[in-house]
Amino acid sequence: MDTSPTPLPDPAELATTVAALQGRARTELAELVAFESVALADEERFPRSECEGAARWVAAALRAEGFQDVALLDTPDGTQSVYGYLPGPEGAPTVLLYAHYDVQPPLDEDAWVSPPFELTERDGRWYGRGAADCKGGVIMHLTALRALKQHGGVPVNVKVIVEGSEEQGTGGLQRYAEAHPELLTADAIVIGDAGNFRLGLPTVTATLRGMSLLRVEVETLGGNLHSGMFGGAAPDALAALIRMLDSLRAEDGSTMIEGLDADGVWEGLQYPEEDFREDAKVLDGVALTGSGTVADRLWARPSVSVIGIDCPSVAAATPSVQARAGALISLRVPPGMDAVKANELLTAHLEKAAPWGARVVTRQVGMGQPFQADTASPAYASMAEAMAVAYPGQEMQTAGMGGSIPLCNALTSLYPEAEILLIGLSEPEAQIHAVNESVSPEELERLSLAEALFLVNYARSKH
Repeated sequence: MDTSPTPLPDPAELATTVAALQGRARTELAELVAFESVALADEERFPRSECEGAARWVAAALRAEGFQDVALLDTPDGTQSVYGYLPGPEGAPTVLLYAHYDVQPPLDEDAWVSPPFELTERDGRWYGRGAADCKGGVIMHLTALRALKQHGGVPVNVKVIVEGSEEQGTGGLQRYAEAHPELLTADAIVIGDAGNFRLGLPTVTATLRGMSLLRVEVETLGGNLHSGMFGGAAPDALAALIRMLDSLRAEDGSTMIEGLDADGVWEGLQYPEEDFREDAKVLDGVALTGSGTVADRLWARPSVSVIGIDCPSVAAATPSVQARAGALISLRVPPGMDAVKANELLTAHLEKAAPWGARVVTRQVGMGQPFQADTASPAYASMAEAMAVAYPGQEMQTAGMGGSIPLCNALTSLYPEAEILLIGLSEPEAQIHAVNESVSPEELERLSLAEALFLVNYARSKH
């Protein structure tokens, strides 16, 4: 058996190949963005067939690239993930490449400059829901592999898994992997669902906050009452809920849940406040919430957000005292904090904060533990070398990310020896989860090249 190191393709030639593939990348991203693949959503607005169509598209793309054992996996939450295996040279390490095809709803479609499910080029960027998060990640993986196939072949065994329910946090792929632990075994795992700290600044994400999604329901009356006849003495469920939700934040906006540590400090790459204000589009004169550095608040401390409230809309309001009201609360927790315990503390806090003896019912609807990568692993050294080539004059940075990818911790538990890296296309200008999401084609090109070079570097590091 030949165990000599795989020759490194000439970086300039590989870069030329990746650049030549960008036309195909745009065409395929447009095809994938066209699927309105909002998983587990309103069937009338986003039929299940859209997610199924996106899954079949990914499966067909893998088969066309020579992947074996391509399968649509029916996961326990009712969605589908796509799996494929591409064998490499004998004795080569195995690398798992991850992305997801499900997307957030487009929100206010009237606020989109161009149709959300029609990839549109404007001002040097490609706009469309999922362009960066994370259908662009699928295209990044495909482009890297195609480039390598034109320069001597892919030097590692490759597994690809493309999830169908990441945005919902319902854990379908996580539970499937736990039931089939042999499926995703790998020496290194590249999660293509993060992003550079700044456009053009190569970045790997070393930490992720975990997440708890909690639904709370408040009841005070047997039914709604006329506010003129009963208001002033009848306990208002919506007012009770507002008091409960307000108790979750201190005067400066810091998350304040009884028993939950909120004093963490981030020691790495910092996020200047003026840059954050611009990225977050904070209005002039409006203060940021919380204390400590911006990096502390985003990457080292818990953060609570009320992401939905069930109550009458202004347009549908009547002069009534509300008998019941509800909210969906998202709690993000940093590495070192247990999401299950944090959820218990959140639940207890809300129950204690309920005024007037209001009846409170809570239900956990999503959960994911925080994640911290081993940045001293050989995979990180291989990626740093690759990014230095793909981004000339720039050194790879290590940052945190306030978002959650629940699968990361499942992979860490299942495969403790695997080296996990997080990269991706979701830099601040991408505006993921918001209207007018977009991807930088230059970033797609550079990261595709970086991933191709990483696979070669990693193969060589294992010889």
